Amino acid sequence: MTARATHLGNWRETPHSRWAFHHVRELIPTTNIPASLEAAPWNLEARDFNNVRIEGFGKQHCSLTEMLTASESDAFLVVHDGQIAFEWYADYYNGAEPHIVFSVSKSITGLLTGILVDKEIINPTLSVAHYLPETKRCGYGECTVQHILDMTAGIEFDESYLDTTGQYAKYRVATGWNPATAESPVMGLYEFLLTLGSNNIPHGHTFQYLSPNSDLLGWVLERAANQPYAELLSRHLWQPVGAETDAYITVDRYGAARSAGGICITLRDLGRVGELMRLDGRSNDRQVVPIFWIDDTLLNGDPVAWQRGSFSQLLPNGRYRNKWYQTGNDHNAFCAIGIHGQWIYVDPIAAVTIVKLSSQTLPIDDELDSSTLSAFHQIACEFV
Repeated sequence: MTARATHLGNWRETPHSRWAFHHVRELIPTTNIPASLEAAPWNLEARDFNNVRIEGFGKQHCSLTEMLTASESDAFLVVHDGQIAFEWYADYYNGAEPHIVFSVSKSITGLLTGILVDKEIINPTLSVAHYLPETKRCGYGECTVQHILDMTAGIEFDESYLDTTGQYAKYRVATGWNPATAESPVMGLYEFLLTLGSNNIPHGHTFQYLSPNSDLLGWVLERAANQPYAELLSRHLWQPVGAETDAYITVDRYGAARSAGGICITLRDLGRVGELMRLDGRSNDRQVVPIFWIDDTLLNGDPVAWQRGSFSQLLPNGRYRNKWYQTGNDHNAFCAIGIHGQWIYVDPIAAVTIVKLSSQTLPIDDELDSSTLSAFHQIACEFV
């Protein structure tokens, strides 16, 4: 698929997505997230995965490569104890260009929040309106920053990825991800967020996955720190973690960053984010994310609010805290998930980080997501 055939109206559709997901900056305005001048090197741990058989992908058993093809993967990385054990790319993606990670962006925004909490730039117990007084009259007016971190804000919004004319379609036009139409008036992202009202469920009661929450969080961070999101992310996370490639993030027509889903990153650099989490926030012999934030992210989260939400079908024993999922499995694995098949999966027992970039046809495929989680667990168990 080429740039000539791909445009703003079809870039998330198969087969265009196979090209578009690593050429986003050619379709949507973006801003750069500079990498480190001294990238942290990777060591290699050569592992033979040819004999690894994965259960649960259409066949009784399949090879790892067959699993990656069946799940429409673009790139795949397995890191064991800080060393690359397996790295794979589809024939149409050489890995050099940053790939969009969709809602894995939320988890990265959660890490940035923890860093700014440690620096006393932001306090998650305070209200959103404390930082953004303009939200007082919308649904976010009385919720706290922690509510939006945990997806427990009681906001009226339909997270319907296939919507073409309703509320979600208007949201995507506001982000710059869809072309404007007569049904979707032209407004910026922040202006759109202020149109969202309450769903009359108390804040903190129910896990409700809403992407606008995380865009609002990015706005809160910018206002609290008085710096653009991309500059904050580069200075406080991307450079300290030793990223080797500049990342970038999509912005709306006014320059507002899509902190909920617009970050584009290379496979290895996303592996560094996973390893940062596995190592309790440390990278390159320095504490990048405060350990209290990592502990809070991995040990807390309201299981009752989680059970009230719809995602409990995927992770029956799971929880959600600070934009990260705890799986609740026997290895205490945790993950970051993006639509169209983007993943960071960390197994602390096996000392394994797995990263998957994809151009999966459906934004959400519950059966495939469940099979993918099972495959990750099977791969991690190869190291135990």
